[in-house]
Amino acid sequence: MVVWTVTVLRVLGPWNLLWICDLANIIILVAIWRENALLFSSQLVAVLLVDVLWTIDVVGKVILGEHLIGGTEYMFMAEIPAFARGLSLFHVFVPALLLWMVIKLGYDRRGYYLQMILTWFLIPFTYVLSPAERNINWVHQPFGKPQDIVDPRLYVAFLMIAYPLVVYLPSHLFALNLFGSKIRDQKQRSISA
Repeated sequence: MVVWTVTVLRVLGPWNLLWICDLANIIILVAIWRENALLFSSQLVAVLLVDVLWTIDVVGKVILGEHLIGGTEYMFMAEIPAFARGLSLFHVFVPALLLWMVIKLGYDRRGYYLQMILTWFLIPFTYVLSPAERNINWVHQPFGKPQDIVDPRLYVAFLMIAYPLVVYLPSHLFALNLFGSKIRDQKQRSISA
């Protein structure tokens, strides 16, 4: 984590840590340290789908020569040092780590709601404070494509709804289905206490 964080800060700048996937790495570190099912669960819903799609996009570019989804073009930009691009391969391994930890600790259904609240703070914060040209969390342009259909503030509000519904909800439902016998929530903890 130290090497990854220092490299991100030096090569890509501090704004890069506001990407949901990059922030997830920091939250996962805290979750590992605390063995916290809620934090693992929140990050599972935050990045599972995105990291799988990211991996498909990179593999598609390597094997087929084209991006199947988009969003990973930076992985093939020579102006970004190869070492820094290589550190982005965490996207490939993080889903397995999160699934393993949730298998070990159980899935906390409140993770979905925690991640939703984090997103409601992160998206407007990113929009207001990060440079528009960095397009962190796609707050200015979806996948780098011009967004001139609606007012930018309305687009940000749309993202605050879209992330929880389109990205997090499928992962949450997947986790509920997969870990049905190991669901953790406040009621379960109070019964066992």
